[in-house]
Amino acid sequence: MRIPVPRPRSLAGQLFAMQAVLIAVLVAGYALFSYFSDRGQAEDAAARQAMAVSRSIADAPSVVAAIRTPNPTAELQPYALKVMRDADVDFVTIMNTKGIRWTHPTANQIGKHFRGNIAPALHGTAFTETYTGTLGASVRAVVPVHDEHRHIVGLVSAGIKVKAISRQVQGQVSALVGVAGCALALGAIGTYVVNARLRRHTHGMNAGELSRMHDYHQAALHAVREGLLMLDGQYRVALINDGARELLGVPSGEDVVGRSVAQLGLPAPLTGALLASEPRVDEVHMSAERVLVVNTSPVSGGERRGSVVTLRDVTELQSLTGELDSERGFTQALRSQAHEAANRLHTVVSLIELGRAAEAVDFATAELELAQALTDQVVAAVSEPVL
Repeated sequence: MRIPVPRPRSLAGQLFAMQAVLIAVLVAGYALFSYFSDRGQAEDAAARQAMAVSRSIADAPSVVAAIRTPNPTAELQPYALKVMRDADVDFVTIMNTKGIRWTHPTANQIGKHFRGNIAPALHGTAFTETYTGTLGASVRAVVPVHDEHRHIVGLVSAGIKVKAISRQVQGQVSALVGVAGCALALGAIGTYVVNARLRRHTHGMNAGELSRMHDYHQAALHAVREGLLMLDGQYRVALINDGARELLGVPSGEDVVGRSVAQLGLPAPLTGALLASEPRVDEVHMSAERVLVVNTSPVSGGERRGSVVTLRDVTELQSLTGELDSERGFTQALRSQAHEAANRLHTVVSLIELGRAAEAVDFATAELELAQALTDQVVAAVSEPVL
């Protein structure tokens, strides 16, 4: 059983697949880059928001006053919850310098030790970090609270959960994925349209077939003895073979491809025939040194794409015509001679049937001598060395 060999994908199909993969990779890469970039920007924005909320609480005089009371939680907890709601943060924790909480979104966590780093704040430096505490991973800021003498009397920490940041980024990513999908679809459609046009121009052939066609084209171009000239739609030389160069008197080393026919220096009637839009059949024109037979045929596919011109030397055609006439005359002579020979043979047969064998021999001998004499005369009259 013969296993069918799949035909290689056409050149247009290969380009379409390659471009589609390239567009998909670019869109996916941009989407990933945008995701991580947006996530980083969201975390930076969350850190700035947490820092701003923490500083505003630390700078509030009412906070310093509440810290000095016997029970800071009584005043600070309601205040912290209100700020948390108004500032849209997930927690606001106010604590003493030992890290013991005075406030927390979960009431049973009040009085317990703050989970996180507070050392820089105890030295007067506000900072941000990402840390996993009682509410989960969060981006938080820790700011020291100073009294009027610039003594640190407490710490404030405000933060936003990483989950909230992720939800925000996911919303942006969803929109980004939609945009990326549209870009991919538009890119695929554009690529398909371009490659459909390319497929139409390459007739669905793959790279190997195009390469073979080029090789065959070049071989056929230089193998034909006739002159072959191809002109594009603007009557510029698109292709010229060696025969056309010789017949038109164009030097072999001169590059005429892309030049107008009017720039080749040909006689005006011949140039006019080459520039004509209608076909020309077996027109005789003079070149610089030859008499040419010119045939032109337009190449069209809904629009004028150029023309194909074939050139023949009249001298060569006349020689071929003379040879053909000679062959025809020789064939006619052979036909007549065969008829005469048949008549003579019929005469000899008739004489033999009548019992006149001697007369038949004399007749045949005489005809043979006559034929030999005529042959000798012809050979003597023709000066060919071999006949």
